[in-house]
Amino acid sequence: MILGSSRSVRVFAYPEPVDLRKGYNGLYGLVKTGLGRDPLCGDLFLFTNGRRSSCKVLLWDGTGLCIFQKRLEKSRFASLFRADGKVIELTSSELALFIEGCELLPAGLTS
Repeated sequence: MILGSSRSVRVFAYPEPVDLRKGYNGLYGLVKTGLGRDPLCGDLFLFTNGRRSSCKVLLWDGTGLCIFQKRLEKSRFASLFRADGKVIELTSSELALFIEGCELLPAGLTS
């Protein structure tokens, strides 16, 4: 599954675990204050919980905010957490692999 309207869509992963009980307003606030980005720009914003068993993607579809959520039942999502707090940018293809539960190592991300 690929979210977004094109392969050129930008995806930003929040670099720390997030309490995924947050909804539209909470995730919107993390994008604004934590990532320093505009949630209404058309980019996608990826959040995962501390156990990496669940993720949410916040996106603006042109008329409103949408949240896509997935929970893995038997495995964990790849770790995108950064000790240095730097934001990780993914391609739409990397996001699709991430959501499927694949292990991946985005460019610039080191263990």
